[in-house]
Amino acid sequence: MTNDVYILGVGRTPFTRVGDLSLKSLTQQAVDACLRDAELSVSDVEAVYFANAGQGALGGQHMIRGQVALRPLGFEALPIVNVENACASASTALRLAMTAVQAGEAEIVLAVGAERLAVGDSAASKAFFQGALDVSGEDEGLADLLGAAAEGQGERSIFMDVYAGLAREHMRRFGTTQQHLAAVAAKNRRHAALNPHAQLREPLTMEEILAARAVVWPLTLPMCAPIGNGAAAAVVGSAGALKRLSARRAVRIAAAVVGSGRRQGVASQEPPITRRLANLAYERAGLGPRDVDLAEVHDATAAGEILQTEYLGLVAEGRGGVSALAGETSLGGRIPVNLSGGLECNGHPIGATGLAQVHEVVTQLRGEAGPRQTPKARIGLVENGGGFIGGEEAVASVVVLEASPIR
Repeated sequence: MTNDVYILGVGRTPFTRVGDLSLKSLTQQAVDACLRDAELSVSDVEAVYFANAGQGALGGQHMIRGQVALRPLGFEALPIVNVENACASASTALRLAMTAVQAGEAEIVLAVGAERLAVGDSAASKAFFQGALDVSGEDEGLADLLGAAAEGQGERSIFMDVYAGLAREHMRRFGTTQQHLAAVAAKNRRHAALNPHAQLREPLTMEEILAARAVVWPLTLPMCAPIGNGAAAAVVGSAGALKRLSARRAVRIAAAVVGSGRRQGVASQEPPITRRLANLAYERAGLGPRDVDLAEVHDATAAGEILQTEYLGLVAEGRGGVSALAGETSLGGRIPVNLSGGLECNGHPIGATGLAQVHEVVTQLRGEAGPRQTPKARIGLVENGGGFIGGEEAVASVVVLEASPIR
């Protein structure tokens, strides 16, 4: 018997801006799909970690969100823990589920993320996103980043200004261009065209992306992730549960780490949060970035993907945009990134995003991704981060997944 933890099943809904489904309905769709995938029932689950960020601010359900969303599915009496950790909420729920299994508290645990953000109240939505910053206004790192904010057009969350500032700093340091950002967005559109769960599936050329409405320079609209409604889930189990269930499609969690940022300026030479966590995850997994066959990274904008692929060691520092333009991060390239289409095309229902990324990597490692399948995938990586404080993300997560040798 080992201390290993396995993902036994995954499920998700399409991500959409259509608001006709309640949070309960979205949760039920994802959980039903997940348990069906694992060939399990509600009665097999011993604990649930439920991730959600916006239901309090946008739906009035400030507490007991998981208990309310899950009771109609038959989840009663067992521990249900509510998780809010900005854009890393769902990844954190997975980490907690894994920890519960490793601690021997349970053999089978469910992680769920659900969000309903497209609610039509722009004032409430703006205030909600503002809450992922230090609302006291005392964050000098943020002030430095936004000090030279460029003009943009139309409504946008403040995080588009944050990412635009990060993009401009990367341009200054490494010569990254707007064409490199467009290459990332065009690549993700090509991938999303093959993903029935993605919100935006229409391919766009680099020229069309560059000519699209400016959000805040250097970002145009197709370079930015839309919000959305949706849910995703993963059920994890111990080695003992795996043996008992004979789950031949299980995927091992080789490492899962969560951490918080630290105070540093935008031009700091200190390692960023993702690099610190990636190094820890690689060490725990006994692997390195060269072992990774595919990755899903947090591309709230195209600039985010460029930064994260560099921080994770998947491409050389300063070469994220160049690598995308050269096709290295495309399907069929050296290190495919965001084969799901990423946040830019799936949309970003905050509390569900991390588990949707896990859904994609698990699907790829099983060889079940259809036309967007990358060949011979054995090691997959998920990076997810959110909030912003002190010059970098407030929280981030890195998960390393390994295909089961049992087929």
